[in-house]
Amino acid sequence: MSTDIKKMYERAYVAFKVVEFWPQDKVDEMVAAVGWAWQKEENAMAMAKLAIEESSIGVYEDKVAKIQSKTRGSLWQMRDVKTCGLVRVDKEKGLKIYAKPMGVIANVVPSTNPESTVTALGVNILKTRNAMIVSPHPRTKGSTNLAVEIGRKALIKIGAPVDLMQCLSEPGHANAVELMQLCDFTVATGGAALAKVVHQAGKPSHTVGAGNVVSMVDSTVDLPSAAAKIVKSKIANNSASCSSENAVAVEEDAFNEMVAALQAEGGYLCSTKERERLREYYWPDGKSLNRDVVAKPVKHLAKQAKIEIPEGTRFLMVMGGKPGPEDRFSGEKVSLVLTLWKWTDFSEMIDRIKIMLEFSGLGHSVSIHSNREDRQDELALKLNVGRVNCNMPHAMANSGSWFNGQPCTDSLGGGTWAGNNTSENIIWKHFLNYTWLSVPIPEFIPTDDDIFGDYFKKWGRD
Repeated sequence: MSTDIKKMYERAYVAFKVVEFWPQDKVDEMVAAVGWAWQKEENAMAMAKLAIEESSIGVYEDKVAKIQSKTRGSLWQMRDVKTCGLVRVDKEKGLKIYAKPMGVIANVVPSTNPESTVTALGVNILKTRNAMIVSPHPRTKGSTNLAVEIGRKALIKIGAPVDLMQCLSEPGHANAVELMQLCDFTVATGGAALAKVVHQAGKPSHTVGAGNVVSMVDSTVDLPSAAAKIVKSKIANNSASCSSENAVAVEEDAFNEMVAALQAEGGYLCSTKERERLREYYWPDGKSLNRDVVAKPVKHLAKQAKIEIPEGTRFLMVMGGKPGPEDRFSGEKVSLVLTLWKWTDFSEMIDRIKIMLEFSGLGHSVSIHSNREDRQDELALKLNVGRVNCNMPHAMANSGSWFNGQPCTDSLGGGTWAGNNTSENIIWKHFLNYTWLSVPIPEFIPTDDDIFGDYFKKWGRD
């Protein structure tokens, strides 16, 4: 066992014990101090700049905006939340419910969002009086360490224990596993492979699933408006987000007009030959996604695939073939390529999306642009995903925004469908334990008729 990691845990535990019984007002002051520091323009810019320099992933301006919006959004949704001591009383049932922290939490962050995953989850972890040790991705350890250092300075400013927040200086698989084995709880943002590693560490955890967002579009909506929303989401941060649209499935009657609207927004539809060259570049071995494509500019993608694109192109489009592993374009691409599908039967298209999600993205989310509430409901009922967003730019809406009600976070649970413990957006409530204090109440024992009355009326008592 690494002495350094063990010492980090020991320091974190000491810091945790200091704040374990802090009152709500003192905790909220600490959260505000750290949140204010993280969302400051100069700090968000510094974190974003270093993240881009380290990884060559994403768009600087989008990263700055995401750090600020996710931090501020998380703070706003927690503004009146009780996370300390007695948080609920039910006099009728004789119950008092007390919220308690977990202890020291390992926060394993990805290279795609090495700063906002620290800030968005960090304020939630502090709000619940937990300590946090961050395990960065090796490629973006500098920007993640910078985020933690900014938070530590804010803790020092108000006299809070500085070791409530620490970061591994030398990250890697072995150190991440050791950290998870030591800590009391883990939250890890990444795909299925990471989830398996986290579970093998043997400690309670929250993991997240891979995305593969399909956005359904029907003829009831304003197509240029729908295209603008989809493209706003698609090109944000060069599609680094797991919530970026990977495909658009369009009703046949609206297909040509929708494609034209996407082209007007900067989409380039590849020919059959261009599609094949792009496929060979994306999956050199026929199965594994080339990491060189992740969140790279569209000019880079086109150049590598030997595709000539007109000036003003913002993303590439390809026609979908067969849903599932036989057509890799039906899976998650984490890049500026959008797969197009055509449908006439809404329910049949849902069946095709099921196949795509079973291949990639089960549990995550889907999108729909339709004014028919019955179609919105059918999509939500039939697909095993945690989130369905209607008539919105999906990447902005999925993890919480100022224009919708999804909880603000940077980590999205995929439920048991994705091997995760929750299908919810991971926020403060996922970092608490609860103690239920119960006192006697007047006894009430229901009769057979109270319990089985409706059954008796239909089937009798035999």
